[in-house]
Amino acid sequence: MDKITGRNQQVAGFLSSGRKVRGNRLERNRACSFPATRRDPAHPRSHPTWHPSAHSVYHAGFRCHSILSRGLYRLADLPPLSNPDLVIVASKFPQAVICLVSALAFHELTTQVPHAIDVALPSRAERPVLDYPPIRTFWFSGRAWSEGIQTYRVDNAAVRIYIQEKSVADTWKYRHKLGLDVALEALKLYHQRRDFDVTNLVEYARRVACRVEKVMRPYLEALL
Repeated sequence: MDKITGRNQQVAGFLSSGRKVRGNRLERNRACSFPATRRDPAHPRSHPTWHPSAHSVYHAGFRCHSILSRGLYRLADLPPLSNPDLVIVASKFPQAVICLVSALAFHELTTQVPHAIDVALPSRAERPVLDYPPIRTFWFSGRAWSEGIQTYRVDNAAVRIYIQEKSVADTWKYRHKLGLDVALEALKLYHQRRDFDVTNLVEYARRVACRVEKVMRPYLEALL
């Protein structure tokens, strides 16, 4: 076996298993190194936006896999993801449910730009740890956890997200943490929807979101 063939097999093993290539440090660096020249148009550094933290694995001048997160890879030839953060969180933590501001953003019920992915977990569940994207964890129990979960297809991945009525009600429950302006905006934008269902919204606010129906009702009546 020549050196080039052996090195290619090492890289193939690295990409398929997600583990480091065996051998000494010099051989590992050679096996996973970038091509030697920048003048090659296929070289990533030839692109004006290239940066070492671009999270891609290259070999022999062409991209093999794209690294979404630690231990999570995707073929580089596939179309770009429309919402990679939700896909990463759902793939790493399938039990988690996207909630609060992240759920509002998915349902287009807020103008806020989430700086972290809000996820809900059942009480006593372990805190999820992820390098990227940043996540903010909330622990729900009883009906607050189990009701209103729906699975959506996001970039061909199954993502569990609370439905819009539950998301609006939860925002009012956490209005002191998120801000009353976020809760008011979510209520106004939901009221403008064609599928606006006041009965379903009030039911979630009363039974699931710690009875915030009494707090939300005056603002809701002003919109009706």
